[in-house]
Amino acid sequence: MSDVASALQRLASYRANHSRASQDVFKKGDIVLKSGKAPKGEEGWAFLEQLALAAIDLDRLEVADACIAQLANKFPDSPRVDVLTGIRIEATEPLDIVLSYYRELLQKDSTNAAAWKRKISVLRQKGGIDQATEELIQYLDTFYTDPEAWLELADIYVTNRQYTSGLQALSHALALNPQNPFTFVQFAETAYSAGDLPLALKMFLVAVDMIERDLDSPQTTPPTGLAIRAWWGVKLCSRHLLETPSLSTSPSNTKVPKSLSAIDELATERVLVAYKGEEAAPQRRLVEKWLSSK
Repeated sequence: MSDVASALQRLASYRANHSRASQDVFKKGDIVLKSGKAPKGEEGWAFLEQLALAAIDLDRLEVADACIAQLANKFPDSPRVDVLTGIRIEATEPLDIVLSYYRELLQKDSTNAAAWKRKISVLRQKGGIDQATEELIQYLDTFYTDPEAWLELADIYVTNRQYTSGLQALSHALALNPQNPFTFVQFAETAYSAGDLPLALKMFLVAVDMIERDLDSPQTTPPTGLAIRAWWGVKLCSRHLLETPSLSTSPSNTKVPKSLSAIDELATERVLVAYKGEEAAPQRRLVEKWLSSK
């Protein structure tokens, strides 16, 4: 496979997985541009949008401007191109000017969801948390089925230690996207911060099951990434519940599993498995020291 074909394949994969991967996208996009073999039609426009966003992230604004110019020439009245232009403006202009730009877009088309979300993001950057929250709630009244917006609302609440409201927002995100283990972990961590350890443990265990259910030998395969985070959550919850039984009182009326001791032992095993090998030896010693402390 040629370098250009390989680059196009990788770029298409990033788009399919909604992955920004700006550095690699820019590198692969540069290969395609220099080859003069950029794709045509819809794939070509998607490629230009993808490259423009990567160029903005890397402060290669001359490349972004060239991509946006081609898109604007082809789609002069496109709300999508308008929002891409707004993201480009965010890179160099004061937030007040950016905010005015998005307000103008919404005056022209109040259903431009992308412009509305960018406006909310700018409000958060300006420190207008109350206004951003109000705008986001209004947005969700119109676009209820946007799980990313519910996650954004949850993040605002959690950042301000409004954990109950954060859990409510996350409940909507879970209902809309029940196959995403990251949302379960986020819900569990928020429940942990709120002091509802039984609920946190339940959701960490759900996340672990989702992440590891397809492994051939989950007991011996070291957990990585989100799985480590989930197993650490299981360990923290089970340890605290065993050491302080009063924490088993749950605001959500979630029951503590009868097999709590076995869950705690399994969590210990899974956490330690994650730190195998010479390179991980220092981290393993620290983990073992913590696990043996009371």
